Amino acid sequence: MKTVGKLSCVLVVLIVAIATFSALLVPAPEPGIPVYRYEVVYSYPHDRFAFTEGLAWDDGTLIESTGLKGNSTLRRVNLTTGEITTVRHLADQYFGEGVTVLDGKTVQLTYDSGIGFISDPDSLEPQGTFNYTTRGWGLASNGHTLIMSDGSSTLYFIDPETCREVRRIEVKALGVPVTNLNELEYVNGEIYTNVWPTDRIAMISPRTGEVTGWIDLAGLLPEEEREQIGWSTIENYRKQPSLRLADDACLNGIAYDPDGNHLYVTGKLWPRSYEIRVVPE
Repeated sequence: MKTVGKLSCVLVVLIVAIATFSALLVPAPEPGIPVYRYEVVYSYPHDRFAFTEGLAWDDGTLIESTGLKGNSTLRRVNLTTGEITTVRHLADQYFGEGVTVLDGKTVQLTYDSGIGFISDPDSLEPQGTFNYTTRGWGLASNGHTLIMSDGSSTLYFIDPETCREVRRIEVKALGVPVTNLNELEYVNGEIYTNVWPTDRIAMISPRTGEVTGWIDLAGLLPEEEREQIGWSTIENYRKQPSLRLADDACLNGIAYDPDGNHLYVTGKLWPRSYEIRVVPE
């Protein structure tokens, strides 16, 4: 009986330790900051081979940037059907990242090359390049300035004419820096960003950098579909066979249609994209 009692104690300690470790990996939203849930308005087909790194809305269709060296693209996508209507393949040395549309031009980042591409949004033909000294993660526009993330807690505001930084903010939640800021979108005066590799979107004040709310998108992609990611995609990426694609298939991609007030999200290698409605918890 004493042995059984000791084993029970050990099991309890292990369970508590595992729960504590899991909580550290995916911290809960901070108390005092509103948490929003979601309602799915529509579900659309999405290219399950698209390693989505950037998403933007332009003239009724999606502009999508996909990553992985040797497989990176810039593409125009029919939202309803998921059909790729126009595509440009990046050279093998580039890892495509965030994308946005500003002043009739498509602007796309790359991950670790320090170079961005300016393209015609219709043909996607390149029209120029620009350089930056950080890594490229997410990109958005407030209509007159580019907003860029680099995986840290800092967001950079870039003059589109000179491609120079004009200011920066540090993103914090109740005074604590929020890192791994990824894909960005400007929505109704706030900056939305995926926080890699979680299922959360942070809503950020562009003036102060404070997190004003969290959108919890846990469960958006059904678990049975998430579990299939990796098995059917690994063969498609023979150039990078060491990638554990199933582990990387996180929420990533936010696009906003201001005319219709529609919010679209997807993820890396997800077979679906979604229009969602954000509602109070």
